[in-house]
Amino acid sequence: MLEVVLNDRLGKKVRVKCNDDDTIGDLKKLVAAQTGTRAEKIRIQKWYNIYKDHITLKDYEIHDGMGLELYYN
Repeated sequence: MLEVVLNDRLGKKVRVKCNDDDTIGDLKKLVAAQTGTRAEKIRIQKWYNIYKDHITLKDYEIHDGMGLELYYN
């Protein structure tokens, strides 16, 4: 179990607990449940790398306490 921090740079920081074998799509659903935004409208990225929905957090080497960027499409 790991905790990921997502910052939307508009003043909202979301902390989500998930497993490292969850996909980015699963992470989006957890974030959508906390923020009230639809999961299809969420984009997660780090610098200029936009994360794809079907790839796991372990494959992207996302670790406990890591910060990611949250954008709304």
